[in-house]
Amino acid sequence: MTALWANDDELFQLARSELYTAVVGDIMDKAGLLHQFLPPQIQPLREEMVVIGRAMPVLEADVFDDTSSTGHNTLLRKSFGLMLEALDDLKRNEVYICTGSSPRYALWGELMSTRAMQLGAAGAVVDGYSRDTRGIIELGFPCFSYGRYAQDQAPRGKVIDFRVAVEIAGVRIEPGDIVFGDMDGVLVVPRNTEEEIFVKALEKARGEKTVQKAIQEGMSATEAFERYGIM
Repeated sequence: MTALWANDDELFQLARSELYTAVVGDIMDKAGLLHQFLPPQIQPLREEMVVIGRAMPVLEADVFDDTSSTGHNTLLRKSFGLMLEALDDLKRNEVYICTGSSPRYALWGELMSTRAMQLGAAGAVVDGYSRDTRGIIELGFPCFSYGRYAQDQAPRGKVIDFRVAVEIAGVRIEPGDIVFGDMDGVLVVPRNTEEEIFVKALEKARGEKTVQKAIQEGMSATEAFERYGIM
């Protein structure tokens, strides 16, 4: 860690208090990491929700006969596949981030949120829908999804693995990468770049306040950019 933070708790608190996805995304662009935002349809259930934590990737797959005993993979005969095991394996400050299925059922709900909160997880980001919206909002658990849709995953999808690398729209997510989301979207910061990215993002965010003050005092946008290199 750096002089700016000593551990994940301090880093994540700094991010919540001073950063936003736009400024972190700008820094990643400059570092050549040009494809780190998840698809824009993945949004918070409420605008004020913010998620930041370590990725715990979960791989889901569609199923089309929940009662079949003719296939070779016995895991597919198990309710939810490995979903319950994945949920129970969440650690403090981790984000349940799930992909792999078609968007025809919900991948997250209120009871999952309740268990995740008990374990100290930071939030859930799913490449699909969530349900039990009122309950999740009442819990205050950060949930990012395509939106609200009640259809259950139980007869339609199974978790087939977790703590494995996954991809969402070309964005690779490794276990332990940082997932950061707010009302403007969700991005992934690779673990091997996180120190550089967050140090520079904090510098830029603090610099933007200086630029904003200068513009409010009458400086033109052109002059501000020439002087500070920030816009």
